[in-house]
Amino acid sequence: MANDTAQDLEYYLSVPYVLAMESVEHPDGEWFRRAEYPELPNCSAEAYSAVEAIEKLEEARVECIRGMLERGERVPVPRPPLRSMGEPLNQDRLGFARWMVEQGRISDQQ
Repeated sequence: MANDTAQDLEYYLSVPYVLAMESVEHPDGEWFRRAEYPELPNCSAEAYSAVEAIEKLEEARVECIRGMLERGERVPVPRPPLRSMGEPLNQDRLGFARWMVEQGRISDQQ
């Protein structure tokens, strides 16, 4: 059963879910970036920078899908999985975005 869950997890992690990003102001006046996968229930993350919000969101996506599988819930599949998933998204794969920020080509601030 555990092996089936691992195979299912790999399958669902290869589904290209839509990622939505927005800037939100909290009641205290602080601005954050909110990233979410609207096709997955309660799968969102907030951070000061967009890059950090996406990193947190990827962790939340894995936990969301894993939890749904463990509870026997149906995981949404709005479009077919990608044929070659490659490695799961991690900090190394976000290195290019960090480099762009460091080079001043994009900003991770307001």
